Amino acid sequence: MQATSYTYDAETRTGSVLLDDGTPVPFDAPAFDAGGLRLLRPGQRVRIETEGKGESLRITLVTLQTL
Repeated sequence: MQATSYTYDAETRTGSVLLDDGTPVPFDAPAFDAGGLRLLRPGQRVRIETEGKGESLRITLVTLQTL
């Protein structure tokens, strides 16, 4: 799934993305670390992997979207 980086805190390695419908979804440090990234800037297009649906939707991986 694709999303857009919305917030990122380099100290805690947590943040949030916006899904294409505008829904914000937070991610935690393990999801960020799983993607192997060092930094994330607002507005970057990212690829995410998720678990669950609706209110229990959880991001398990955040990495850069490459073409």
